[in-house]
Amino acid sequence: MIKEEEIQSGTTLTRRASMADYLSPSVRAIKPSGIRRFFDLASGRKDIITLGVGEPDFVTPWHVREASVHALEMGKTQYTSNAGTPELREEIGIYLKREFDVAYDPAKEVLVTVGGSEAIDLALRALIAPGDEILVPEPCYISYSPITALSGGVPVGVETFAKDQFKLTAESLKAAITPRSKVLILCYPSNPTGGIMTYEDWLPIAKVVEEHDLIVISDEIYAELTYGTKHVSFASLPGMKDRTILVSGFSKAFAMTGWRIGYACGHQELIAAMLKIHQYTVMCASNMAQIAALEALRNGMDEKNRMVESYNQRRRLIVQGFRDIGLQCHEPQGAFYAFPSIAGLGVTSEEFATGLLNEQNVAAVPGDVFGLGGEGHLRCSYATSVTLITEAIDRIGQYVRKLKGN
Repeated sequence: MIKEEEIQSGTTLTRRASMADYLSPSVRAIKPSGIRRFFDLASGRKDIITLGVGEPDFVTPWHVREASVHALEMGKTQYTSNAGTPELREEIGIYLKREFDVAYDPAKEVLVTVGGSEAIDLALRALIAPGDEILVPEPCYISYSPITALSGGVPVGVETFAKDQFKLTAESLKAAITPRSKVLILCYPSNPTGGIMTYEDWLPIAKVVEEHDLIVISDEIYAELTYGTKHVSFASLPGMKDRTILVSGFSKAFAMTGWRIGYACGHQELIAAMLKIHQYTVMCASNMAQIAALEALRNGMDEKNRMVESYNQRRRLIVQGFRDIGLQCHEPQGAFYAFPSIAGLGVTSEEFATGLLNEQNVAAVPGDVFGLGGEGHLRCSYATSVTLITEAIDRIGQYVRKLKGN
């Protein structure tokens, strides 16, 4: 047991009262993940339907797993280059040019990371000086603001709205900009709303970025998961490539969440700065995971397309299901989330999600954990089977009818 420690501060002797006093103030200030909290609450329950964690219900395709197994059998268990294997970086460059019309030099402008999450962390740590303001369109992925705070920056939420299909507008962006604004984080297709941005939507945003000399971190992890329209990378807009750090990975579209393999692409000076941090923290991404990712890019497009079509079927089912039980739900055109409104039912998002879990054994995430504009909504992942989605909608309908007194 660690005893209270006496600390000499000038001429005053003070004591640390608890273990928490050893922690960094910035770490103490961070709230635990609201997504994980509901996932943990659901863990171990019988007859539970989980619409909470954003993870494909597909297993990584066999030939991708086999490539990694073969690499192990061949003894490929060493470190790779810090930036990732040349073969994988080259294939990422080919893929991004073919699919999203943005070209990168694999030797200088591509960095392989431990998931897209590490890429975001590296980008923010490489860019932020203490007090810099980081603009974050919300509702959004819950990690952006905590990582910003840990890096010494100040997260500034920019609210988006269901009436705009949760698209970022130039007007709302400009209203949030101050002289301390430095970085804009984008996540389209959006987690948690499923919103997307078209080329026409991006043009006024690019103009604001140029006018206010911003750097953009564009989290495009759901780029392959769009329905009825093709994803437009922010980096592909005129003049935006050098201002953009494009972040993506293999977790969502290729069903490779547990492999923890992602990448960042951008101006060589920005990537070089991120690489310095990467070298001293994780050294390199897993060799076996990189081999699996290479196989996914070279030979995994058919499986990826089949998964996307399955998500599209489930998307239509869950959206119509919410509307049938009386919940407004905008049409998500990307990712694998629906974001129905529970406004008007007399409860908060937290209360609705807690009651739904306790009374109907359905786990979903309250919208307020995703920041501005999230309250009054529920994030529901449809990366699960049609059977479970149908049953979940039925249970949610029962809970809604109870709240309405029907």
